Amino acid sequence: MSSLLQAASSILAAGVPQPAANAPGELTAKVNTVLGIAAWAGTAAGVAGVLITGAMMAVSVKRGESSEHMSRLGMVLGGCVLVATAGPLVSFVFA
Repeated sequence: MSSLLQAASSILAAGVPQPAANAPGELTAKVNTVLGIAAWAGTAAGVAGVLITGAMMAVSVKRGESSEHMSRLGMVLGGCVLVATAGPLVSFVFA
């Protein structure tokens, strides 16, 4: 069965074009600028999220209220980890 699948895949994939993966230099520079700004904004949003969550925790403790700030902090920190590892993950998968 596997030899039949191998033969079918070699016949079906015979006419697939393989274009060169060369992007123009101007486009690469602009995309890198946009990605750099997005990475900076993601990092700034993560820092702001941690600060806001900490402030909300401090206000709740002072008022004597209990709420689920640890889960909110976990979500913010999870987002920070995702933003921090996005670039290395994409370069690992596509390189």
